[in-house]
Amino acid sequence: SKCFISGAEACGRERGGTNMRMYDIINKKKHGEHFTKEEIQFWVEGYTRGQIPDYQVSALLMAICFQGMNEEETLALTLAMRDSGEALDLSKITGIKVDKHSTGGVGDKTSLVLTPMIAALGIPVAKMSGRGLGHTGGTIDKLECFPGFSTELSEEKFYETVNQTKMAIMSQTANLAPADQKLYALRDVTATVDQISLIAASIMSKKLAANADAIVLDVKTGNGAFMKSEEDAFALAREMVRIGQNAGKQISAVITDMDQPLGAAVGNSLEVKEAILALNGLGPKDIMEVVYGLGTELVLAAGKAEYPEAAKELLRGTIQSKSALHKFAEFVKAQGGNMDLVYQPELLPVGRIQLQVLNTEEGYVSQILAEEIGLASLALGGGRITKESKIDLSVGILLNKKRGDRVQPGETLATVFANDMEKAKEAYGRVVRAYQFQDKPMAEIPMIKGIVR
Repeated sequence: SKCFISGAEACGRERGGTNMRMYDIINKKKHGEHFTKEEIQFWVEGYTRGQIPDYQVSALLMAICFQGMNEEETLALTLAMRDSGEALDLSKITGIKVDKHSTGGVGDKTSLVLTPMIAALGIPVAKMSGRGLGHTGGTIDKLECFPGFSTELSEEKFYETVNQTKMAIMSQTANLAPADQKLYALRDVTATVDQISLIAASIMSKKLAANADAIVLDVKTGNGAFMKSEEDAFALAREMVRIGQNAGKQISAVITDMDQPLGAAVGNSLEVKEAILALNGLGPKDIMEVVYGLGTELVLAAGKAEYPEAAKELLRGTIQSKSALHKFAEFVKAQGGNMDLVYQPELLPVGRIQLQVLNTEEGYVSQILAEEIGLASLALGGGRITKESKIDLSVGILLNKKRGDRVQPGETLATVFANDMEKAKEAYGRVVRAYQFQDKPMAEIPMIKGIVR
C-alpha cells in the first residue's frame, strides 16, 4: 500500500509550483466531478511534453468516456490543445477569412468544388487539410492527382497565396495542436475515440489553431460516417458550434447525409474528374445540394449576402460564368500543379482494369452502403490502412446507379477501376454487397438534415 501511494505521487509530480497530481485528477473525474481550467491545462501540457505517462492519460480518457465533460470543460480542453503548439496568424491575409471542415465520408469531394466557388466571390479561403485514412478520402491526396501540386507550404507562402488567388490549401503542420495528435493516437488504441466532447475538442482545436474568422462544419451522418445516427451527429454539431462561439468565431454546422457515397465517383482521380464536372455545371444533384448548403453559410458569414437565397444566387453565378472553374485552375497552378488537367480531365490517371458490376435483380436501389464502397476503394489501393501506406491515385469505383434509381437485370450498377485483378475481385464483391434493393419507388431523401447555428 505504501509503495503504491508513493508511485502514484511520483507519476503525478508537482510542476510549475502547483500541487496538482495526475492521480488526483483521474480520481476526480472517476467520481464524476468537473475539472478546473487549470487542471485541464496541467495534464494536457504535461502529456504533450512527455511528463505524464500514457497509462495515466489512458485512465483519464476512459473516465471521461464514462463520466463526460460539461461545456466549460470541453472549451477548456479545446483551448489547451489549441495552445499546445503554434497558431496561424491570418491577420496577414486581407478580408474575412473562411474555412470548412468535414467529419469525413465516402466520395466527399466537396472542398474541391466549394473552395474555388467561394474564392471566385473574393472571399479568402485559408484551409488546412489532411490525408485520407481508412475508408474516408483526403483532400490533399485528391489534389496530388495534379503532377507537381504541393501542400507543403511555408506559412509565408500560404498567406501570400491566399492574398493573390483568394485560396490556398496546406497540409497540417506538426506544430499545429500537437496535443491533439498525441491524444488522438492514444484514443485510437484505448477505445476512447467515440466520446462527443473528445471528438469535438479534437476537431475544434485544429480549426481554432488554423484561426479563420468564420468556419462551417460539414457533419456527416449515416452508414459511411463516423456519426452513424442523426441524433449523435446533431449532438456533435451543437458541441462544436458552442466551442466555436465561446472562442469568438462565426461558426455553423450543416448535418449532411452519408448513407450512400456522395456523387458517383469514389477514388482520388475519379473524384477530381467529378469535381471538375461540377465546376463546369454538370455536378450530380447530391453534391451540389451539399455544396450550396455549406457555401451559403460561408457567404453569409463573410458578409457578401444578407439572405440565404441571395448567397445561393451568388454561388450559382460562379458556376454559370465558369469563374469557379478558372479559379480552381489558378489555384492548382499557384501550388505547383499542372493546371492544364483542369481543362483536360480526361488526361488524369485511371486504372487499366475495368470491371462492370452487373445487376441481377429488378426493383429500386434503396441504399448503397457507403462504408462498404469506401472499403472497396481501400481494397483497390485507393486509401491508407496506416499513415505510411502508399496509395494508387488511379483506382476507384464509379457508381452508375444511385439511391432511388430503377434497375433491371443485366444493367451496370457500378464500374470498378483497378490495376490488380485480385484487388479488383475483392472490391467487386464489396460493391455487390453494398447495393440494397426494394420493390417500390422511394421518396427522395434530402441531403441536408439540418443546420446548427
